[in-house]
Amino acid sequence: MTAKSVLAIAAHPDDIEFLMSGTMLRLKDAGFQLHYFNVANGCCGSMIHDRATTAAIRLKEAQCSAERMGARFHPPVGDDLDIFYERGLLAKVAAVVREVAPDILLTHAPVDYMEDHVNTCRLAVTAAFARGMPNFTTDPPRKAVGKPVTLYHAQPYYNHDPLGKLVQPEIYVDVTDLKEKKAELLCCHASQREWLDQTQGQDSYVATMHRLDQQVGHMSGVFQYAEGWRHHLHVGFCQEFDDPLRIALEACICVACA
Repeated sequence: MTAKSVLAIAAHPDDIEFLMSGTMLRLKDAGFQLHYFNVANGCCGSMIHDRATTAAIRLKEAQCSAERMGARFHPPVGDDLDIFYERGLLAKVAAVVREVAPDILLTHAPVDYMEDHVNTCRLAVTAAFARGMPNFTTDPPRKAVGKPVTLYHAQPYYNHDPLGKLVQPEIYVDVTDLKEKKAELLCCHASQREWLDQTQGQDSYVATMHRLDQQVGHMSGVFQYAEGWRHHLHVGFCQEFDDPLRIALEACICVACA
């Protein structure tokens, strides 16, 4: 029997670590094959190095994190701040979705603090929607797949939308005992420590990640640290009541009251 798989699609190197890595590790323990895909290469994430050097550094960092996570690494297909909802990039993202044919797809929140995240979400959703459409050509070409896929959206960065409104998850995944493992994965992205201090005022990106996970844990009312998820509408993707994330991680999740 083929193992189930989960594909994480994020904008930049370190986004998966911040927002999704605990859930990925939980799914690995539940028998899922992990797939790690950043759309952009991180080329703008430096105040010191040029674009090519920065992209090369961040590629190695992302590969290191994926390897430690036990995930298959899919190379980025674009540059920072060049993530737009357009045909060429959609064809590249859709090729990865068809290649993996995941049971679960994890991606950014539909509304977030920066457009790279929002556009990555849009690309991931449409790529999944078009997975079974033979008349949509991917780059490189991949055969259409009819397999159902269930989509989940991570928390927006800082757990707030761009207008400062707190976003409440529907599903909370306990990551309390994965706190140090998440820190280890994030620390693979060593180049981002100084960059985030200089550009976003973060005294420690690991401390920031822990603080955000702690906030989500507090919202759950159950866990000390958690990652939060919202379930994408099923239409065009899977059956109405499909919820493989909740089923796979039943022992370490809680669900928000309606």
